[in-house]
Amino acid sequence: MAESKTQPTGASVAEYIASRASEEQAQDCARLTALLKKVTKHEPRMWGPSIVGFGSYRYKYESGREGESCLTGFAIRKSELVVYLVAESKEQVSLLPKLGKHKMGKACLYFKRLGDLDTTVLEKLVAGSVAEIRRRHP
Repeated sequence: MAESKTQPTGASVAEYIASRASEEQAQDCARLTALLKKVTKHEPRMWGPSIVGFGSYRYKYESGREGESCLTGFAIRKSELVVYLVAESKEQVSLLPKLGKHKMGKACLYFKRLGDLDTTVLEKLVAGSVAEIRRRHP
């Protein structure tokens, strides 16, 4: 079975942000880092070449595939930022309309600037996501 490419590395979070982020994105990354550290109680570290991750958990799918992933994290994607979170519960879904201007994928929250979001709602979404991941993967 192939090994996941997204594993913790010793790469510098600061260097990643400096090399990829615009000035506005760098400010947003600093604020996101503070928010995600507050929720997870973990320091940021690089996961693969492009994810700033916080905390970790082990997973095992019914297929037998298993691995490790970060509890939550973010990445810089051209003109957007991405926060990795699970927002599937009724409570999580009810928060999304209150968040502000964003797009939500399966486990990816996309937005252009943090100023477009209600960070109190974002913090609740991240906290709910972390709690759900810990429940699913004790």
